[in-house]
Amino acid sequence: MADAKFKDGGEAPLRLLAQEAGDLPVLSALLQDAVLTGADVTYDRRRRRFVALLNRFRWEDREEAARDSRPFERVRSVLTVEDVLSAQVMGIAPGQKDEVLSILSLTWEPQEEGSGRLTLTFAGDGALALQLEALELRLDDVTRPYLAPSGRQPDHGL
Repeated sequence: MADAKFKDGGEAPLRLLAQEAGDLPVLSALLQDAVLTGADVTYDRRRRRFVALLNRFRWEDREEAARDSRPFERVRSVLTVEDVLSAQVMGIAPGQKDEVLSILSLTWEPQEEGSGRLTLTFAGDGALALQLEALELRLDDVTRPYLAPSGRQPDHGL
């Protein structure tokens, strides 16, 4: 079976920007169950930028795939967070490049003058907290969709 396609050009890769608290639930929903490893994460203090390369489940295609009885898809995406003042990890062993992480949610705690704390919560009680001068996140699909290796959509048993 061949890898999936962006419907032969009828559907474009996602390119989303979040600059307000109201934008974040959309990114959080799209990133739920995205997987990455420690090697896929970079924090550049000098440039004040956090970047993560992830394998994102294509939630936006789930209903259509189920209706058409075709395999579910994932896509490689880049999450970029700008204006990062500091980063803290909780429940994740820094330096473990092979550790597989699965994103549960992104949350924003606003503070004074537009600053705040962005928290990426991972399955298994891990989290990454980024102190931001201002909320500015980008999500860019960087590959064509591919068949989800499990063949299934993520299931949380709810």
